[in-house]
Amino acid sequence: MSAEKHVSEGSSYGYGPAIEGPYLDLRTGRGNQLAYARIQGDIDFGQQKFYWFKGSIMANRPGEKIQDLLGAQGFGVIRLNQREDGAIERMARQIGLITDLRSGEVLSEWHNPFIDETVDVVHVAMEPVHFMIEEYFPAPPTYGTEKDGEGPPRIPFVMPWYQHGGWLEMQMNLHMAYPNPLQPGEWPRESAGPMALASELFTHHVKAEDMQNPEITSLDYRGSWSRVTPWLPWMLMGQQPGHCSYTALMSTCTHPGDVLGRSVMDYAEKHYAKYFEAPMTMEGDSLSDLQHYALNRTPAPARI
Repeated sequence: MSAEKHVSEGSSYGYGPAIEGPYLDLRTGRGNQLAYARIQGDIDFGQQKFYWFKGSIMANRPGEKIQDLLGAQGFGVIRLNQREDGAIERMARQIGLITDLRSGEVLSEWHNPFIDETVDVVHVAMEPVHFMIEEYFPAPPTYGTEKDGEGPPRIPFVMPWYQHGGWLEMQMNLHMAYPNPLQPGEWPRESAGPMALASELFTHHVKAEDMQNPEITSLDYRGSWSRVTPWLPWMLMGQQPGHCSYTALMSTCTHPGDVLGRSVMDYAEKHYAKYFEAPMTMEGDSLSDLQHYALNRTPAPARI
């Protein structure tokens, strides 16, 4: 029996031979570092890799049925670099465009039914989007509580992999709470409150035989991206009760133009041409979408 066939058979209750090898042991930090690097980018270092997403944005208001509001489409491009200490630099740019749910056309303005006002749409364009892929999870913030240079013990980067037949599947949830760059005193119409509370939820589905094939340096995957986030600042909802949630398909692609609509690609090529090329270095600070908004926008005037 070939190694490729062996790792694709014999799974039960979410566990199978592709969890253990023969190339990567997904029970270890090192195995997950290389697995995640091959999902995110290409360990033929220097090559770039595209991913895309397409979905919708919903309104969640207390006591009301959830409402579909808008479309969300975008892509990112990633390049990896191997450091001498074994860590892998992940360097990227990404955009997220707001679209009409029915036509898929990129929007420049939108009538917000909750405040009965037409608002300017602000798309997300983030560069850089850098982080390190290591054998350990990133250390949590200590807020100055560490003693004598001692930080918390590092936790091996082991993700919750499951095998179902020929597929390996993994879910990653990131929950964030940080001081809102858009404080209510300065941004009364844009700010949802003093703290920014958001979650990013990802699923990845990878062929087991690809994961355990050392000749494949970049893994194709299929999955989903969900996000729970305060009202988007350009909606001008202020601190009204409720929040937005995103749900989207995501996957790798040779080029986003192979997947996303012509309206989206025309807009991206016109306004975000450099977002088709991944950064070459880790230079620059990676900022949240709210930080970018605070840097590039001014507070909306009070409503008359």
